[in-house]
Amino acid sequence: MKLYDYARSSAAYRVRIALNLKGVAYEATSISLLDGAQQSDDYRALNATGLVPSLAIDDQGSGESILGQSLAIIEYLNECYPDPPLLPGTPLERARTRALALQVACDIHPINNLRVLKYLTGELGLSEEQKTTWYHHWLKQGLAPLEQQLSGSDTPFCCGNTPTLADICLIPQLYNAHRFKLDMSPYPRLLAIEQACNRLDAFSRAHPER
Repeated sequence: MKLYDYARSSAAYRVRIALNLKGVAYEATSISLLDGAQQSDDYRALNATGLVPSLAIDDQGSGESILGQSLAIIEYLNECYPDPPLLPGTPLERARTRALALQVACDIHPINNLRVLKYLTGELGLSEEQKTTWYHHWLKQGLAPLEQQLSGSDTPFCCGNTPTLADICLIPQLYNAHRFKLDMSPYPRLLAIEQACNRLDAFSRAHPER
């Protein structure tokens, strides 16, 4: 497998964690979002959205298939490599896990990702301070309900004693919260989950600084 990656992309970070948890070997190719490499003709021929990640898969000898969208890639990996499972055992537990993951992937991340931030400071002419205010506002809107939902449990991870899709989505978002210097003191439960995850090799090896 070949992963078209960018170290600080939350979506690519998720896929790196999943690949590591599954023990799947992959070749990484960096697509620099800051340099605009994702908009090149070559990359758009692979992924028309011009987004990362993309995962190139040898389709059982019939050629190479390209998957985009991190959650679709992770679900594919979970089906092809069932151990360890990234979703719990019952339909209700799986739905709850997906709901937590989607709160991050659909409600927080899209309005705070790089192309949105560049639009704010570019076309709309916002200052860096205003950009950060925007970023913090939507982080708080998203992290507060997650803290509330997860605070009733004392398990090390979001949905039990092993990491799931919810943790895979949460940890990259918390990395960005730290990077943008959000006050994290209101989120002790999220920080405890972060610490538990980052003690695992699969998470630490996926970290952008590594």
